[in-house]
Amino acid sequence: MLIPRYFFANTFAGFYEYFLTQPHIRRNFQKEEYLWRLDEPLTHVYYVISGVAVATLEHEDGFRKISSFHSSGTIFPVSHQSSFKIEQSIAVTAVSEMETLCFTNEAFLQMLCENRQLMLCTLNWYASYVNLLLYESAHQDYNSSFIKLCNLLYLFSHNSPSGQEGRIDLTQENIAQILTMTRVNAARNLARLRDEKIIIPHRRWIEIIDQQALEAYCSLETLQP
Repeated sequence: MLIPRYFFANTFAGFYEYFLTQPHIRRNFQKEEYLWRLDEPLTHVYYVISGVAVATLEHEDGFRKISSFHSSGTIFPVSHQSSFKIEQSIAVTAVSEMETLCFTNEAFLQMLCENRQLMLCTLNWYASYVNLLLYESAHQDYNSSFIKLCNLLYLFSHNSPSGQEGRIDLTQENIAQILTMTRVNAARNLARLRDEKIIIPHRRWIEIIDQQALEAYCSLETLQP
């Protein structure tokens, strides 16, 4: 059974050669450059060749929540025909330098109609994303801030880029924005894990040194069966 993920990668990697045969342009982004700005309609879909993007929801009062990260071999945003007001509160920003294939929404919809395997893969992607949203609203919201943090670190440890096992590329600010808690609260909970020798916080990343101890704090809904 699958567990929730905040970091999406490689979901569409098998379609890369197919995507190259379809109408597209190559677009490169610098770190902190927007792929999709606030108040913009959904007009383009990006296949990530390299780099990482972060999707952020912004409340009208200025509060920000990180919803997900998207890396090589995945697509964001995924295409659809509806127009939702909440999409104008979403911004997608490059965390690092990025290389992408850019498709118009109409072109990607056409691909979905013509390629059954791509359509099924997209349905599974939507299911994974909905699973994350349900996990947060129906489960994570009811946990203490400390358990929320442990769950988050556990999930990232199982969905990190290959070759970086035990390393989680999240800053204290990232954690606060994902879990919608203050940076002071995030720092206090990280300090507890550090003092218990479960993690080693670095300047812009976190090292897990005792996975079993971290898992012991996680909720059952989070852990792999």
